[in-house]
Amino acid sequence: MDFFSQINIALRGPTGQPQSASDTISRLADRLSPSTLLADRRAAVLALKGLARDCTADVAQHALPGLLDVLQNDAEVDADIGKAVLETLFILCEVDENMPAASRELAYKNTDTVLADEKVPQKLFALLADQSFYLRYSALQFLSALLQNRRQVVQAYFLNAPVGVTSLIALLEDKRDIIRNEAIFTMQSLISQSPEIQKIMAFEGAFEKLFTIIVDEHGLEGGVVVQDALTCVDGLLRFNQSNQSYFRGSALPPTLLSLLCFPTSLPFSDLSPQQFALQLWDVPQKRANVSVVVGILGLLARHAGPPDLLSIACTRCLTEIGLSSNAPTNIKTQALRLVPSNLSALPLAELTVTPYMPVPDTNGEEWDRLEPASALDALVELVLHGEYNGIIDGERRTKDGMELRGAALSVFQNFVQREEISEAIVRAMISQPGSQAPVTPLLYALTTVPVSPLNFSSVTSTHFATLLFAHLLRYSTRAKTLARSIVPQAGAASGEDGGAFFVPADGAPPPAAAPAHAEADLDEPPQTLLQILSEHLSLAFLARARADIPDREAREWDRLCAGYLCLLIQWLWEDPAAVREFLEAGALGVLVEPINQTAEEDAMIPGLCAFLLGVCYEFNREPGEVTRATIYPILTRLGIDMLSGRVIHLRDDDRFKAVGPDSIVVSPQVAHTPSHHPHQAPPSAGLPKQDVEEGEIWFDWAFVDFWKSNYYTIQKAIAVDPNSVSSATGQENTMLIASLRDVIRNQAAEIEKLQSQLKVLLTASSELEPLRVQVASLTDQLKSSDERKRDVEKEQEDLLVLLDELNSKRRRDKERMRTAGLDVSEDEAEEDEDEAEEGEE
Repeated sequence: MDFFSQINIALRGPTGQPQSASDTISRLADRLSPSTLLADRRAAVLALKGLARDCTADVAQHALPGLLDVLQNDAEVDADIGKAVLETLFILCEVDENMPAASRELAYKNTDTVLADEKVPQKLFALLADQSFYLRYSALQFLSALLQNRRQVVQAYFLNAPVGVTSLIALLEDKRDIIRNEAIFTMQSLISQSPEIQKIMAFEGAFEKLFTIIVDEHGLEGGVVVQDALTCVDGLLRFNQSNQSYFRGSALPPTLLSLLCFPTSLPFSDLSPQQFALQLWDVPQKRANVSVVVGILGLLARHAGPPDLLSIACTRCLTEIGLSSNAPTNIKTQALRLVPSNLSALPLAELTVTPYMPVPDTNGEEWDRLEPASALDALVELVLHGEYNGIIDGERRTKDGMELRGAALSVFQNFVQREEISEAIVRAMISQPGSQAPVTPLLYALTTVPVSPLNFSSVTSTHFATLLFAHLLRYSTRAKTLARSIVPQAGAASGEDGGAFFVPADGAPPPAAAPAHAEADLDEPPQTLLQILSEHLSLAFLARARADIPDREAREWDRLCAGYLCLLIQWLWEDPAAVREFLEAGALGVLVEPINQTAEEDAMIPGLCAFLLGVCYEFNREPGEVTRATIYPILTRLGIDMLSGRVIHLRDDDRFKAVGPDSIVVSPQVAHTPSHHPHQAPPSAGLPKQDVEEGEIWFDWAFVDFWKSNYYTIQKAIAVDPNSVSSATGQENTMLIASLRDVIRNQAAEIEKLQSQLKVLLTASSELEPLRVQVASLTDQLKSSDERKRDVEKEQEDLLVLLDELNSKRRRDKERMRTAGLDVSEDEAEEDEDEAEEGEE
């Protein structure tokens, strides 16, 4: 009742009449003076707290300095007034994104006022160590609001605080969950973009305390507090090499792997445990927690210098999450994207994994374990046929599924960037004498015959096969040479989907399908892979040109043509032998018609054809039926400017511009409802299908980068006379000669400068020689003088010693004479006394 009476007195004027809000706030602000009683100040603060939300501007104008004084003087003395003033200041400085702009500006202004004096944040850091629950919690809330508004200013004060780090770290061990959780949230803001604070936190034991919280909260199965703690760990490590080194040397990384049930040291020949591969993912919070852990593993997998055991274990864990686990698709994609580009320490061909396949109509509760296979085979299968061999998505191209296949494609690209690896994979596709060529999944998908109506899953597999094969050939001349020797088996490419590479562990592989062209003409020589691709490109153009083709299928034919063209462009680049074989297969006429089409609604296919035609003209340097002189009239008839325009317009296509280094999936322009294919699992085998975003892949970043680096060369090449030196060679030679001339010119100037410096040094050396002789002579003279001086000084010392002995003997003789009664002259006596005194001195 006393509190309400005090408030009532404050709200009424001297005459007992009600006042305005501004007058009331002004009177309440006066009662915050240190001269008033503590109870009066507490009542005034509580009243201002009630008015702060509705009258924020007036409270800030009249009472903010007084509230800061109360915080400084009374908060530690009285917990109630401390809690009230902190909550009032929090209301004045709180910024909400839904607030009007004027209110946000006022909150920022109040924050600047609070932080103008260093004592205020220092007081907040000190209050974190107070034993009162409400005072600690209110201080944390207010500190979080200040960090949100002016993070860098608060961080600067925190670095100078004598007890700030210790107090905040101690809160991580608070037994009250709400205090501990608020401390974790505050730490996230405090360490953001501040390497100094991150190092201090790590040195004070933040890692150990955060992992204690994670383990106590049931690991990845825990709630949002686990995610916040893991986010703090990530914030302490990311962009902080010092903390990463400290963390790697601690005992915590194995704990991080154990959260995922993955052994720290597991031989490549041993399979990962089933509890790692098969987990329950029905709790959305677990997915968020695992996503943060995967991000941390990606940091630890990237290790400067030779890979160590920890980086190898993290890389393997990320790889197996993407290839042999039942993790959600987005987590698999994240894991594969974080696999380091340097895979020399992780031999995918030797690493054994055990894929799992969901049993249809079990809602992911039952899984079939498949036969163990190498990680490289599992990676290729994932790229070619999608997650779980397309059992869940069917013919749909979900965006998540395409992102996963794109991430796997990047891992394959990084793995084959060493020429010896790409050559070994290509060589494995070549038939040995006396045997047929092996039917690998990649070669099978690459040579599948396109038949109308198209199987959309087969189109996607073939398209991804062209991307995989392009990575094998792009920068390896030897691999291109080997690829020209690939002769696929007759009929190997005419079957249905080749996604039966993996088989259940408890069953036998399905019987091999009979070749569709078993009765092929035996007299006809077998086609090479390059000839097959040329023929399939021709078939695709013919099917694409039909007038009665549906829009959806026409788009699929375009995708197939784009895949063939991109692969051929990269294969024929700087490979004259492949150009000759491609042209002799009749490909010249195949390219001309799409270039010459009048429709302008789609510039992609004409642009790719024009680019490939330019590559054929530029690198047609071997004798054959189709020469440069044969192609040049076709170029002029089509029009050099028109061809150049076709090439340039490709970069304006949305599907081309949307491709970036991090993502190659674009949104489809034509929505469609997928039909169920009889050879695939029913849609009910997986998750619900409705409202799923779809995605498409047209190009990968490697081709886009290749095209941007070389399109200008092709533009110049198609305008060069066929009898002249090729434009690329001529341009390269010109640039090389100019560069060498500049080098020679610079080297000549440098030599001349050095020669002049040498002459100056030689001249100076000749002038210094007499001086050296003179210095040597004077040095000898000085040595002789010093020796003579030392001899004279020694003689003088000897004479002084002799004189002293004589004086002593003389005094003794005179003393004996006096004792004997003999006369001694007074002068001699005085001399003896003087000598004695001098001797005493």
